[in-house]
Formats: sequence, C-alpha cells, structure tokens
Amino acid sequence: MLTEKGPLLPQEKLLIVYFIAVLLFFTIFSIVFVIAFQRRKNKFLKDRFEAEKRYQRELADSKIEIQEQTLKNIAWELHDNVGQLLSVANIQLNVLMNAVPPTYHGQIKETKEVVQETVQEIRSLSKVLNNDVVLKNGLLASLQVELDRVKRLGYLDASAQITGDIIPINSSSEIIIFRILQEFLSNVLKHARASKLFVHLEYKETTLDISATDDGIGFDTSLKTDSSGMETMKSRAALINADYQIISEIGNGTRLYLSYPFKANA
Repeated sequence: MLTEKGPLLPQEKLLIVYFIAVLLFFTIFSIVFVIAFQRRKNKFLKDRFEAEKRYQRELADSKIEIQEQTLKNIAWELHDNVGQLLSVANIQLNVLMNAVPPTYHGQIKETKEVVQETVQEIRSLSKVLNNDVVLKNGLLASLQVELDRVKRLGYLDASAQITGDIIPINSSSEIIIFRILQEFLSNVLKHARASKLFVHLEYKETTLDISATDDGIGFDTSLKTDSSGMETMKSRAALINADYQIISEIGNGTRLYLSYPFKANA
C-alpha cells in the first residue's frame, strides 16, 4: 500500500491489522452480548410468565377446592340436619292428625305432602352439591338429576341430548364440567326469565362439545358485569384447557359453549 509519504512500513501494516482485528472482536463481542442479553431477557420474561400462570392456576385450584368443600358441607347440613328436622316434623304431623277432629285431616295431609316434597328436594339438592356423589354418579347422571330437579320446581323446562359415542373422561374434569353447567343453570334461573333450557353434549373424536341454550331475555355481552358466576365458569374452563364462550343478545336468549379436549386432559 502506498501513501503520499511512501509505502507503509511493516510495523504500520501490523498496527492497522491489529486495529481492524480489535474492532472486529469488539463488534462480534457486542453482537454476541446483545444476543445473549436478549435471550436471557426472553427467558426471564418467559419464566416469569410461566410462574404467573402457575400461581394463577394454583390460586384457581385452591379457590375451587374451597368452593367444593363448602358445597360438600352444605350438602351434609341439608341432608343430615335439615332433612332430619323435616322428617321429625312429618312424624309430628302424623301424631297431630290422630289428635285433631277429622275436619282438619285434609289440611294436615296437604302439609305432610309439602313436607315430603321438601325432603325429596333437599335430598336431590344435596346429591348435586356433594362432589363425592357427583364423582360416584358421573357427569351424565348428575346432570340429569340436576335438570330433573329444576323441572320439578316448575320454573323451567330443562332437557338434554347426548350424541356420539360416549368417551370416559377423568373424574376431576367431570366435576368441573358439571359445576360449569350448574352455574350456568343457576344464572338462567336467577336472571334469564327463560321458560326452556336445552343442553347438548356431543362426543367427537378429540373433544366433548357442550352447548347450553335458554330462551330468556339475554344480555349485552359487551357490557362489563360484576358477576362472579361468569368469572367462576371461565376460570374453571381454563383449568381443564377447555374453550369457553358465552353468546347472548338482548331478547334472543343466552348460549354457553364449552369444548373439552380429551388428549389435553388425559
């Protein structure tokens, strides 16, 4: 290489090479540092996201476990205490019937029938509140008990249809699916002013698709609500990796859609 001052000396050439090498080294080092930093940052963010997901899942698990235990305690109280008290009341009515004039027998008999129906309703309600009973009976039988109980109340004509080949699912998922449907049914009774409810369970090759539809007044899904029931259904669906959706329009009823994947919950 030539300059205005003449050719470069070997020492100058070596210095230039050294300078270029150092510059190249720092360039490569900077790139590697940035890539390593970015990877570490991404890993940190990913770990934090996963930790947050685990925390939220454990929180939801704990919340649902507390809810299930509370429901079980209520079921025991209804069956063992309230049911027993009503049975005692029924016995006392029998004694009363033998002690009063025949003109009062008709009224006492009607009261006895009301008490007996109440005892039957309490027993049915305790069955669907107790998760041990739900586990024993399974999803389909428990759902039918709940729908029959609602129909007996006279407020709603509730029915269900099952299509496809029934595929067994794990018991914990059965309870969660049943509780979602139970919560939806409770919301229908409280708010929908519906006369009919139809539940369709369709067993497919990889999913159990469930829809529950009422013919009530509906609501605007774009408006934020303080309904804890809606949040509970959503969090329960997330626990079993199920697709969850509520579709509703004012005047056109409400529809719950739930798609439970078999493989993801095997």
